[in-house]
Amino acid sequence: MNLELQQFKADFFKALGHPLRIRILELLAEGDKNVNELQSLIGSEGSAVSQQLAILRNKNIVYGTKEGNKVTYSLRDPMIIELLTVARQIFNNHLIDTITMLDKFNEE
Repeated sequence: MNLELQQFKADFFKALGHPLRIRILELLAEGDKNVNELQSLIGSEGSAVSQQLAILRNKNIVYGTKEGNKVTYSLRDPMIIELLTVARQIFNNHLIDTITMLDKFNEE
């Protein structure tokens, strides 16, 4: 069971391991969006957004609901929002540590 959980975590984080997928998740954290909305907000080609959505769908991180000829995407688990917030906090902590180190270096 422990190995299965570790494998799940590794696969989950691999699915998050692309900047465009993170951006898609950040936008979906603000609310459900269709592919055209995501493409417009990201400013990326449709095929790139669609490819990344497919990866997120395959890992059950997002899901799509078909409405006519459009598919609206949603986060499967709202805790993704918390995960993204924690990742940002970790980044900020690293940034603060780096700035502190740089300040000490400049004082010397």
